[in-house]
Amino acid sequence: MFSSSGRRAPVALATRVARNGDDAYSRDMPRAAPTAPFLILRTLAIAAAGAGLFALIGLPLPLLLGPMFAALAAALSGIELRSLPLVPDAMRAVLGLAVGTSITGELLGRLGDFALSVALVPVFVAVIAAIGYPYFRRLCRFDPVTAYYAAMPGGLQDMILFGIEAGGHGRALSLVHATRVLVIVAVMPIIITQVWDRSLDQPLGAPAASLPLSDLLMMMLCAAIGWPLGRRIGLFGAAILGPLILSALASIAGLIDNRPPQEAIWAAQFFIGTVIGTYYMGTTAEEVRRVLSASVGYCLILAVLALAFAEVVFLLGAAPAMEAGLAFAPGGQAEMVVLALVAGADMAYVVTIHLSRIVVVILVAPIVARLMKWNGRGDQGGPGR
Repeated sequence: MFSSSGRRAPVALATRVARNGDDAYSRDMPRAAPTAPFLILRTLAIAAAGAGLFALIGLPLPLLLGPMFAALAAALSGIELRSLPLVPDAMRAVLGLAVGTSITGELLGRLGDFALSVALVPVFVAVIAAIGYPYFRRLCRFDPVTAYYAAMPGGLQDMILFGIEAGGHGRALSLVHATRVLVIVAVMPIIITQVWDRSLDQPLGAPAASLPLSDLLMMMLCAAIGWPLGRRIGLFGAAILGPLILSALASIAGLIDNRPPQEAIWAAQFFIGTVIGTYYMGTTAEEVRRVLSASVGYCLILAVLALAFAEVVFLLGAAPAMEAGLAFAPGGQAEMVVLALVAGADMAYVVTIHLSRIVVVILVAPIVARLMKWNGRGDQGGPGR
């Protein structure tokens, strides 16, 4: 399905993604300098049209889902797209600030209440792996390495990089994990509104003009220091976690009293939705038939498992139903933060469980791969063998 000559590009692609968090496919496409500004403007125009259409017909989260599906449709139609360099990471930094500034001393005192949920996270990951690996290996006929890392519910960039280093197929892993994020982001609003009967119109923050200048300056300082510092020390998801940690410390110390302005969170939704859609650029009909169909089937399995664990957490009294569902839905950090914000969920709880899941996967997945002696074999013509 894929030629083996494509290996070098996915390796470089995943390395750049893991280091910078930028849009993988838009950065990897052949770049003609004179047309780059046009491609960026075209991408933004398509995303804006999607947002406008979703708003016009009254669909939920128009600034997130509208650009996401518009960019997805354009990418699958063969239209070349490109996002602004570093903008996706800047938007993740905004969401990191939104979470960090919501953490107070009072919330820290509740961390003990999260212990039961955190203890269930390794079990959750183990169940996903036990079901996901045979699904991709036996049913979808992926090679062992690609099947394993496709099943792991970790961060998109981390799973691509780890999988390629172990010999998996980078493009297949990119499509699988991008689809996981896209489907979860698309389905969760329906579950939130229809199952848990919660609205998605919670206030995201105050307008920029109404916020104290000291708060705005402190948030910018937390982002400007936290992002590069997190990258320097090798923090996974540095763009979101670096600003999150520094702004949380500032919030606890009483140096920040407000979230980022609502305009910044609107922009974060728009650009993050756009980036998800652009992951599908260059997807072929064969990839749609094999990789994307396998990914969608796996998403259904993940949805059932996530809701089952969320129900257990709820029945044990560890968290309300919506918070448990958002926490165990294996989507991306940034996307889950957006959903938690618009639903008015307990962000401290949701982020704690997601971080626990990602830490477990990052620590355990490479160890298992090493025990299986996967060290650079594979990627010899596609995921299916």
